[in-house]
Amino acid sequence: MFRLSLGFTLVAIELVLLAQAARVVHDWDIGYLTVNRDGYTTRRAIGVNGQLPFPPVYATKGDTLVINVHNSLDLPTSIHAHGIFQKGTNYMDGAGLITQCGIPPGENFTYEINADQAGTFWIHGHYNHQNVDGLRTPLVIYDTEPAALEYDEDMLIFLEEWYPNEFNSRMAEILNPLVPFPPPPSFPYGLINGINGNNTAPITFVPGRKYRLRVINMSSTEWFKFSLPGHQLQIIEADGVDSVPHTVDGLDLGPGQRYSVVVTAHDTEQYNYQYNVTLYANFIPFIPGMNPRYYLGLIEYKPGAPVKTLTQSDDFLTEWSDDVVLKAWDQQPLMPVDKTFNWTTGTTKYSNNLTYSILDDIPFQPPLVPPLFSVMSMGDLALNDTIYGPQTRAHVLRLNEVVEIVVNNPSSLYHTMHLHGHDFQVTEYGPAGTQADPDASPIPVRKFSEWPMRRDTFVVPAFHYTKVRFLADNPGVWIFHCHMDVHFAMGLAVTFVEAPDVLQKQQTIPQGLFDMCHRQGVPTSGNGAGNAAFNLTGLPPIPS
Repeated sequence: MFRLSLGFTLVAIELVLLAQAARVVHDWDIGYLTVNRDGYTTRRAIGVNGQLPFPPVYATKGDTLVINVHNSLDLPTSIHAHGIFQKGTNYMDGAGLITQCGIPPGENFTYEINADQAGTFWIHGHYNHQNVDGLRTPLVIYDTEPAALEYDEDMLIFLEEWYPNEFNSRMAEILNPLVPFPPPPSFPYGLINGINGNNTAPITFVPGRKYRLRVINMSSTEWFKFSLPGHQLQIIEADGVDSVPHTVDGLDLGPGQRYSVVVTAHDTEQYNYQYNVTLYANFIPFIPGMNPRYYLGLIEYKPGAPVKTLTQSDDFLTEWSDDVVLKAWDQQPLMPVDKTFNWTTGTTKYSNNLTYSILDDIPFQPPLVPPLFSVMSMGDLALNDTIYGPQTRAHVLRLNEVVEIVVNNPSSLYHTMHLHGHDFQVTEYGPAGTQADPDASPIPVRKFSEWPMRRDTFVVPAFHYTKVRFLADNPGVWIFHCHMDVHFAMGLAVTFVEAPDVLQKQQTIPQGLFDMCHRQGVPTSGNGAGNAAFNLTGLPPIPS
């Protein structure tokens, strides 16, 4: 049974390493349940095996993670291992209507995931945004090599926001053409390790010991800040990539982002301390007690010891995590660019009176045939962007070319962008557009130094651009999307079709994935419309 505690100690890790399990098997029955997670609202949610939260998943680098899924929902479902590259197994990526059809209600499917990476990840629903309603849990893959800094214990801290209404009802309001856009904002509550943030068990420290804290933002919209006043945090990992140790006062995490830090406990148990968690969104109104929401927890050295009162540092004077400052531990140099995409985010109302989120021109919408199936059935035509349909926003890449993406965000919104199958070198932040406040300080250009940090989810702040680079060394169909689920659902995504000619030769889609599509009437061959060559008749009209 999963114990709601902030500590998952090295004892468990050592047992896993000793076992050297080749296959780590989990049976998941995904279904509805009624919960009150925030202490205020009882509502329907999505859990696993009748539990929410449900247990984190642990494996060791080199294992095969096997998740046998049964779908007890009344809608299709799928799961995605966020940050796992799925090299050679694109069909296990779990991106609904991109690499697979959803698992139909009442049916089963087995995901086999090669744990070729080590670090801090998470698994979440990737069909109809079911992660927002609870289908999400941490994934930790232990390394067989020493970390950048030694530590004595390993702790997991996963952060979530929780809304009083289900995602589909919120989206129905957002997309309702009869309601002014945007509708009034929602103000979620914060959860720490699955329960209301103020009710979470203490972090237990033993004097003199060193702790690795793996901090995950599993939210769908909002940011979290995490700090331990009186203690310094040494970052050693971001999104599954080891970094040169870097000391900060606190972590600032957008949706989907993760950090590992090493914290050294004080030498005495004379005092206990408090940790701080802040749930916030800079793009909705500031309302005391609602945005931001503040949570305090206990760092317990000794039960009953007095809590040392520390003055909270000014937020603007606090040194928060900043990925462009970090350096990759493996010292990979900056990659030279072969191809550049320069896109601008936007929110646009179309002639059907619906408002969509876009990268440049038109909103993303899945085609009738999942693009992976089009690749495997269209021969040489798979090298042509056009056959996937205009709203798939497909871009074909050559094997091993280095791609630079520049995302310009000339608005007051924020975005976190995630690409399946890859991580990015984060190279530069700078100004985009005109800030709403004419008295605001100019936004500086900030660039990496020495060895650019890599991560799989990056932030594009308001009125900023962000530049990243990745190597197209992983043949497959990979979606690049905003990890704020509302924006993703409104169309802020594109699709990379990477080395389709190589993919056709190297991989074979399992028969079970064809069967799932056929039972739902989804075609599994042809272009994006299920037709031959460039005949895209049947795709929905492009909004104008």
